[in-house]
Amino acid sequence: MKVLQLVTSPRPFFDQQVSALEARGVDCTVCSVPGAHRGDSTRSPTDYLRFYPKIRSTLRSGEYDLVHANYGLVAPFALAQRTRPVVVTLWGTDLMSEQSWLRSLSQYSARHAAATVVPTQTMSRALEADHELIPFGVDTELFRPMPKAEARDRIGWDTDRPIALFPYDSSRAVKDYPRARRLVDRAAVDLELRTVTGVDHDKIPDYMNASDVLLVTSKRESGPMVVKEAAACSLPVVSTDVGFVRETIEHVQNCVVSDDDDALIDGLETVIESDSRANGRETIDGLGIEALGADLHGLYRRVLGRDEPTSHRTEAGHGV
Repeated sequence: MKVLQLVTSPRPFFDQQVSALEARGVDCTVCSVPGAHRGDSTRSPTDYLRFYPKIRSTLRSGEYDLVHANYGLVAPFALAQRTRPVVVTLWGTDLMSEQSWLRSLSQYSARHAAATVVPTQTMSRALEADHELIPFGVDTELFRPMPKAEARDRIGWDTDRPIALFPYDSSRAVKDYPRARRLVDRAAVDLELRTVTGVDHDKIPDYMNASDVLLVTSKRESGPMVVKEAAACSLPVVSTDVGFVRETIEHVQNCVVSDDDDALIDGLETVIESDSRANGRETIDGLGIEALGADLHGLYRRVLGRDEPTSHRTEAGHGV
């Protein structure tokens, strides 16, 4: 099976998805939107105008079975070609966007695709088309608990102070670093705020295990995957109520999800005073990369008429 994967910009979780599919014998070619995307910057309309000719050229060069559009912005380009069936995966900031045109574009694409995937219950309830609920997978071999002292030694953190990890570039407005700074400063515990950015993805587990709590203050998120990765490392999480955070960790000990500053501060204080880890690893059971690969491979086979339907499918606007 040969699949053309369309994406705005590859992300670590997308790269893992492709690797999981290839491990199951799916030959994937990745085609991303031309131009550069960094932080809060976006590509230009010209970059997207160059994207469709790139897709057509790639399709002519190989015998592809289907096209998988990953994110609402690239879905119309997949649907514009009429020769291969299209699978669409919505990521969250498309279907749940503050921009009505992007929400509408995502809904339209979902209705016209051969199959649509969403990764969260919240998105499942919002989508007005038949779809499949397939959560993003976590590399549980890479993201795993390890002793804090060992992790700090590996990354050179020479301190005994508790650390709140802010896992983003502090200059990205949507991540709201000033709020994170304010919360830590107001907390009535000894707590140091540290950011991590520009680090290879396979090094992130060291930073998580070297920390005492993950602090997310984002104004909006499509995930964030970093919360699932923290759960896999048994790292407590204190986060604003964005993306799939609540459904991921609301039943995990030593974790708090709220949009209220006082509740977030209380969460930070409780985590540091208890000096204990979370039981988040239990919540991601069955959400490994292998399961994601198996689910998507099965979906591809059903779209191509090679397998029977499964219970993953949901009705429009209703979660499973």
